[in-house]
Amino acid sequence: MNLDYEWQHPYAVAVLETDRSRLSQRIAEAHTAIQARVEELSQDHQGTPEEQMAIEFALHALKLLSQEVADVKPRS
Repeated sequence: MNLDYEWQHPYAVAVLETDRSRLSQRIAEAHTAIQARVEELSQDHQGTPEEQMAIEFALHALKLLSQEVADVKPRS
């Protein structure tokens, strides 16, 4: 995984997390890092088209991962 942007580290940690008990927290941390960067870019130059596309992809992937976590029901 290419980590060109600072926010990508917490994103990679979330995507690669194998411990389901930690996954929700990792997703939240990644989302927070991405949102901080989006806020920074909105006050600056909007970033490169490549970073904008990477952010959109990452947010979509985190949404899907969050849905997957929510759909998994604990076994009785």
